[in-house]
Amino acid sequence: MDWFLKTLKENYANFDGRARRKEFWMFVLFVWLIYVALGIVSAILSYISSILGGLVSIIMGLVSLGLLIPNLAVGVRRLHDTGCPTWYIVFAFIPLVNLYFLYLMIKEGDKGPNEFGPDPKESGEGPNPFGNFPPTPGNNPFTNNPNV
Repeated sequence: MDWFLKTLKENYANFDGRARRKEFWMFVLFVWLIYVALGIVSAILSYISSILGGLVSIIMGLVSLGLLIPNLAVGVRRLHDTGCPTWYIVFAFIPLVNLYFLYLMIKEGDKGPNEFGPDPKESGEGPNPFGNFPPTPGNNPFTNNPNV
């Protein structure tokens, strides 16, 4: 939920920088859960009264419009993390070509900084409280000799 709220609050229309996989997929998951919940409520209320179901359907459309910009923004920032240009977002709307867009969303981002900014995994924003875990071979905490 934190990633979803972070995208809405801090990066609503931010098309600059990079978004890691976790940010993108957590945003997609919560958008999907919102749509499923509103769809279930709409179906139940439509069974009771078509007017109530229609109102919830209108609310669902307004939510879709409200989430369109952050959805595009997080997709563009995810593309930037994989080193792809902004215009690749068009691939999401082309049938069969959108499978390549899905591949880009699943693919691990570039390690280190790229032309779109620093690596979001290295910025320390992640939930890893252990710092350098697992330890890298050059950073062995169990040796007394710092030259090893």
